[in-house]
Amino acid sequence: MPRAIDLWMVLRNRLEPSERAAFFIDKKKIMYYNKNTVVYLDGKWVKSKETSASLYGQSLHYGLGVFEGIRSYKTEDGPMIFKAREHFERLHYSARKMHINLPYTVDELTELSYELLYRNNLEDAYIRPLVYMGENMSLQTDKQSHVLLCAWEWERYLGDGQLNVMTSSFQRPNPKSCFVEAKVTGHYTNSILATNQAKRAGYDEALLLDMNGHVAEGSGANFFYEKDNILFTAPKGNILQGITRQTIFELAKEFGYQVVEKYFTPKDVYQADGAFFTGTAAEVAGIKSIDYNYFKLPWEQTMGFELASAYKNRVQKKEYKNFELV
Repeated sequence: MPRAIDLWMVLRNRLEPSERAAFFIDKKKIMYYNKNTVVYLDGKWVKSKETSASLYGQSLHYGLGVFEGIRSYKTEDGPMIFKAREHFERLHYSARKMHINLPYTVDELTELSYELLYRNNLEDAYIRPLVYMGENMSLQTDKQSHVLLCAWEWERYLGDGQLNVMTSSFQRPNPKSCFVEAKVTGHYTNSILATNQAKRAGYDEALLLDMNGHVAEGSGANFFYEKDNILFTAPKGNILQGITRQTIFELAKEFGYQVVEKYFTPKDVYQADGAFFTGTAAEVAGIKSIDYNYFKLPWEQTMGFELASAYKNRVQKKEYKNFELV
């Protein structure tokens, strides 16, 4: 398979100069789309404003759908999508768990994502693949599915400052009630409830527990804390195993940092040296306090800060082995 930059050049050269110019959008943009934004929907490239979806779809009524959040980064060789394969493999996993038909291979979805970036003149971008369902009011997965790829410029989801976090009264779903490791649209009503609660109470973000009172994750990101030069994070079972989370494991190994997966409570975290969230949208976001218990070390002196810097270098510079189409 060609490298991502080669694919980018093929797409660029495929069009006449006048056609190329039509794909370069106005820099004055709306948050998610504008009149020139192009999306990929069910095998066609169409203007975002010209699309429609049924009012009788299972995804709208029951939250049955699967999705991914992926970032591309501007590099000196053009846009590079970070860990596209891992993201689209997880999309396939989520679809299988929910018995949803996804008629595209990982390689096809990756190539379409690069074309999506090109058609919208995007480099630093957030890519949202969504598989949603057709018209069906029954409670059995519909045979018809729709595949959407869209993208937009999106700053870090949790911002650049350190966060004040509250322990939410909402728990993560019981793993016997659903596939918590699948990225299912309906699961995120839980995240919305927790986020609303935190914001209304004056916090920046929520930390959710599992059914046994152990820390699970944030509303949309995994959680790590640091104590005595060891990083701790929740084990699999009650969390979405994030791809950014796995990248932190890889970077920590390169730094010689120890990472321990274990169960722990908010009280265990109150005495920590530092903490952070990880996620594709949030990247690596430092935390200032949990329930107004402030951490012992300044963010700049923590392992999390070092890992955040390393993560930024990995996704923005010349770490190309994870970006190639293989």
